[in-house]
Amino acid sequence: MMDPNEALKRILQPGGINQTVFPPSSRYYGIETATLEKDDGTPAVYLRRRFCPQPDQLALLNEHEVVQGDRLDNLAATYIGDPEQFWRICDANGVMRPDELTETAGRRIRITLPQGIPGMSNV
Repeated sequence: MMDPNEALKRILQPGGINQTVFPPSSRYYGIETATLEKDDGTPAVYLRRRFCPQPDQLALLNEHEVVQGDRLDNLAATYIGDPEQFWRICDANGVMRPDELTETAGRRIRITLPQGIPGMSNV
C-alpha cells in the first residue's frame, strides 16, 4: 500500500498522473486530476469534481434509528465493515455535513449498497 503522503505528492506534481491513486474504498477513487495554468505559468493540479449520487438511486440495505451517542464511523464499521466508509452513509442520505446524521435521536438513516450495485428486486 502506498504511503498517503507519497500518493499526494504524485497527484500534485505537474504533468503527473491523469487518474488519482486513491484506493478503491475512497470516495475519490477514479476521479481524474486536471491541471490549470496559473498567471505566472506554473501549473496547479487539482481533483476534478466528484458528483454525489442521488440517494434514491442507491439500493437500500437497511435503516438505522439513531440513538444518543451514535457515531457515524461506528455505524459505518457495523453496517459496512469499515469506519472510513462513513461517506457512503452520507451519500445515501444526501447530507454534506456528516454530524447531521447522528445529531437527533430517533432519526432514521439509510444504509445502502455502493453506487452502481443494484439491489435485489422484491419479485
